[in-house]
Amino acid sequence: MAYTTINKPSEYFNTHLYSGNDTTNNQQVGLTPDLVWVKCRNNAVPSHYIVDKVRGDRKYISSNATTAEQTDSNTFDLVSGGFNLDGGNGWTNLTGRNYVSWNWKANGAGVSNTDGSITSTVSANTTSGFSIVSYIGNATDGATVGHGLGANPAMIIFKNRIDSSSAKWAVYHKGAFVSQADPNILYLDDAGVEADDTNVLGGSSVTLNSTVFSLGSYNGSNGSSDNIIAYCFAEKKGFSKFGRYIGNANTNGTFIYTGFKPAWFLIRPTGGGQWFVWDNKRNPINEAQQILSPESTSAEGGGAGSAIDFLSNGIKMRNIDGGINGNGATYIYMAFASEPLVGTNNIPATAR
Repeated sequence: MAYTTINKPSEYFNTHLYSGNDTTNNQQVGLTPDLVWVKCRNNAVPSHYIVDKVRGDRKYISSNATTAEQTDSNTFDLVSGGFNLDGGNGWTNLTGRNYVSWNWKANGAGVSNTDGSITSTVSANTTSGFSIVSYIGNATDGATVGHGLGANPAMIIFKNRIDSSSAKWAVYHKGAFVSQADPNILYLDDAGVEADDTNVLGGSSVTLNSTVFSLGSYNGSNGSSDNIIAYCFAEKKGFSKFGRYIGNANTNGTFIYTGFKPAWFLIRPTGGGQWFVWDNKRNPINEAQQILSPESTSAEGGGAGSAIDFLSNGIKMRNIDGGINGNGATYIYMAFASEPLVGTNNIPATAR
């Protein structure tokens, strides 16, 4: 059985839906978030807005663009229990717009970490396997950075906060990584094929352990004198799962075992194609068909071509779409729980 010490996953990650109103707008999400990712559901404008407690309130980056970090007084502050939206036609609070926020709990504004050759500021939640890591790059192959997880990272998302021209959102994922010579890096703001960019994690060797990750000279993960942010995730039994699956182009599709009832599911075909996100709030019943794409400003879309089921112990593909369940195609995924299959309270998850 998939026993876990996290009996209530929503205390560490959850999805929250809200409507804009052009005035002061406090959103209580059920946890005190250290990372909030907001996207408008019913309009292609605005972009994705990502704010975290380490970089600071109202400082946002967008997963769909290489644009440098920006500060917008009309974005939001992270506060106890949720986040505050201002009026003044802020992009994340427009009347007539419906929004989704994805919310993660780390450990506040962060503390200094000297485990690596580069000193970092780390906000880490070792229970849920999530940390926010800020550091200044040195463009040196083999440099290391402490991540604070106390476990090997399963996924790391890097963004250069300064460079707005060429530094993409580099993504390490354990389901794509083969070796130092064949790292299969993906890019969050790009639908291209996975790339063997050895400069992201190290050109001569790669270190990924319970204390540090290594870097190459890629501008997006280690630009000289540039501020870099990294979102790091370790797999936690009964709460999070990172892996890969093979599609079969059948409505009686591939089953992905997670060991929990999913709350959130992100995928990407390794051979090129869009990232897709489903969650249990926008999709409260099966089939789950409503999707958003991190690399696109597009409004929420979906239909039978994006149908999946959220089960008590995983995900079942219910579509034949080549971007989600193509025959023989490989996909990486990232999932978080709404309920563990069985927690320490011995209460089993039920199907929805």
